[in-house]
Amino acid sequence: MPQLNPGPWLEILLMSWLVYLIILIPKTNHFKYNNDPNMQNIKNVKPQSWYWPWT
Repeated sequence: MPQLNPGPWLEILLMSWLVYLIILIPKTNHFKYNNDPNMQNIKNVKPQSWYWPWT
């Protein structure tokens, strides 16, 4: 039964996880927060009250 032989598929599984953990995760984390919003330039705008002509 070839399913009991862990040689070929276990190596492929471990190598693919190593590539994922070592190479791909740092590359994707590098671009995670590249456009950090600057909250200091936001002006506090006072909302205008609504005009209700029927009241």
